[in-house]
Amino acid sequence: MTSRTLVIVNTTGRQGASLARVASAVGYNVRAHITTKLSEKDGAVAKELRGLKNIQLIEGSLEDEKLISTLFVGARRAFINTISWGDEVAIGKALANAAKKAGVQHYVYSSMPDHAIFGKGWPSLPLWSCKFTVENYIRQIGLPATFVYTGIYNNNFTSLPYPLFCMKLQPNGSFQWTAPFHPDKPLPWLDAEHDLGPAVIQILKDGPQKWSGHRIGLAYQLLTPRQVCKAFERGLSRPCTYKRGPITVEVPIPSGYRSQLEGIEELFGKREAPYFGPDIEAPGEALSLWEGYRGMEEYAREVFPLEEAANGLTWMH
Repeated sequence: MTSRTLVIVNTTGRQGASLARVASAVGYNVRAHITTKLSEKDGAVAKELRGLKNIQLIEGSLEDEKLISTLFVGARRAFINTISWGDEVAIGKALANAAKKAGVQHYVYSSMPDHAIFGKGWPSLPLWSCKFTVENYIRQIGLPATFVYTGIYNNNFTSLPYPLFCMKLQPNGSFQWTAPFHPDKPLPWLDAEHDLGPAVIQILKDGPQKWSGHRIGLAYQLLTPRQVCKAFERGLSRPCTYKRGPITVEVPIPSGYRSQLEGIEELFGKREAPYFGPDIEAPGEALSLWEGYRGMEEYAREVFPLEEAANGLTWMH
């Protein structure tokens, strides 16, 4: 039935995969887009999706006009999370145009703020401002849409030497997180894999009559960096400390991500700007959508060691 068809773009990402799992379980017919590059890279997720009921995988580049022109045909609902493959603004506009032409009735777009618009001298983050540009375009063309702004993923943490969220294993078995954030300033957190799917399903169930045009801060805990480390300490039963310091880059990263990290250090480290900007609060609306969230301590205890083991690490043994 087309009325139960849900299009998901970037379904091998944490957001899209979370929604696909829940949507499949509650009876949606999921038209799940994956890019060729990502399906090769994230084979385990693509394989999992193929094993779920009610899922049709659509594989291809979002720069393929023919793919985009047919992606939404017959669908009434869609969830879009674009990433920085190609021209994200052009892709975002093309997807919105195709959805409007196909008659999509509720378009949930994963957006983020452009802090430069608030008149406080805050810089734009390059990987966020493009999403905000697309959000404004979606509004301009009159597509019935809701915009979710996701908090920092719990799942970002790793003991591998990646920048910003490295929970570094110390010689004595403890962990230390070094980042530019103020140690006592709360930040919004989201377990994307566990909680985004149920929240978006509720947004779709409520429909555009409740949420059209609305921005929702999708985060379930406001925790300071020190509180995050205390949650890890309780979850892992080993010491964990926070150190405020500059972002260090010890592994090769794309140039665009380097610019994003420099912006984060300036915006949230030196300027201490609110994460979602001054107009969006959390976790009130997120909790109204879904109360069964996985908090940071539970994530640290039950998920973090599994993700570490999947990356070939053995500290938990």
